[in-house]
Amino acid sequence: MKTVSLKIDDSIFGETEKILSRIKKPRNRYINEALEYYNRIQKRMILEKKLKKESELVKM
Repeated sequence: MKTVSLKIDDSIFGETEKILSRIKKPRNRYINEALEYYNRIQKRMILEKKLKKESELVKM
């Protein structure tokens, strides 16, 4: 596991802390899950762009 230091906007941090207190989940676990989810979305978007580009090449 890697250690990361980052800066988070105060509003995002506050909102996250409120959520964490209600769902009783460790901050580290919550952030890991959020990054994993965001990475899946980004991979899908990258694939969509690639497929769109390749589709345009086939149409020519």
